[in-house]
Amino acid sequence: MKKTAIITGGTRGIGAAITRKLARQGYLVIPAATGPEEKNAEFLNSLRAAGAEVHYVRCNVADAADRENLVKEAASLTGRIDVLVNNAGVAPLVRADLLEMTEESFDRVTGINLKGTLFLTQLVARQMVGQEPANGRRGAIVNVGSCSAEVSSVSRGEYCVSKAGVSMVTTLFADRLAGEGITVNEVRPGVIATDMTGAVKEKYDNLIAQGLFPIARWGRPEDVAEMVAFFCSEAVSYTTGNYVDVDGGFHIKRL
Repeated sequence: MKKTAIITGGTRGIGAAITRKLARQGYLVIPAATGPEEKNAEFLNSLRAAGAEVHYVRCNVADAADRENLVKEAASLTGRIDVLVNNAGVAPLVRADLLEMTEESFDRVTGINLKGTLFLTQLVARQMVGQEPANGRRGAIVNVGSCSAEVSSVSRGEYCVSKAGVSMVTTLFADRLAGEGITVNEVRPGVIATDMTGAVKEKYDNLIAQGLFPIARWGRPEDVAEMVAFFCSEAVSYTTGNYVDVDGGFHIKRL
C-alpha cells in the first residue's frame, strides 16, 4: 500500500517542490490549495504524466470545515495518513510598520499560518494515533516555518509572530505525540525564490551581494523540499521537536 502525504499550499512555490519530491519518492500525494482544481490543472497533470498518484483537495486551512474535509478525504484513500506537511502560508498584503499594523492583517496572517497549522495538525494527529505503525512509526509531521520565527522584520510583524507560533506548535505536538510513534519537526527556510519574495527581489539581491548570506545565492524551493523529505523519511525515527535552517547559513552569527 502506498504511503499518503498531505502537503498544504502544495501547488506553488515551496509547496509544489515538496509535492514533486514526495511524489518521486512514491507517495500518494495530496496537495491542498485554495483554488479550484482547474486552476492547478497544469501542475497536477505534470505530476500524473510523470507517473505520480495525485489527489487534489481544495482547502483553506483557516477554515474549520475545509480542514475537516481535507483530513476525511485524505484518510479515505488508503485508510491512513502517513505524512502531513504544513506548508500553507501567506505574507501580509501590505508591508506596514509595526506601529501601523492592522488587526485585520494580523487575523488573516495568523489565521492561516498559525491557527490553520495548529488545528489541522490536531486533526491529522488524531487520525495518525489510531493507525497501526508502519516500520515502527505511525506518521511524520513537518512544519514549514521560517527564519522569521527569530529574525525581526518590523514591516511584517504579523508574519514573524505567526512563524514564531509555528515553532511552538512544533514543540508542543512533538512532545505530545512522541509516545504515539509520530515525529514532528520543522524546516525554516530563509530567502527562497518564490512569489512571496518576488516583490522584494531587489532588496534581497543587494543583501546577497553584500555578503549577508554565507552561501551567496537565493535559496530554491527544491532546497527546502529536500530537507522536508528527509524529515518525512524512515531515516528520521529518533529525532522529534527539532528544526533545521535552510537559509544559506544566514542564522550564523558573525563578527
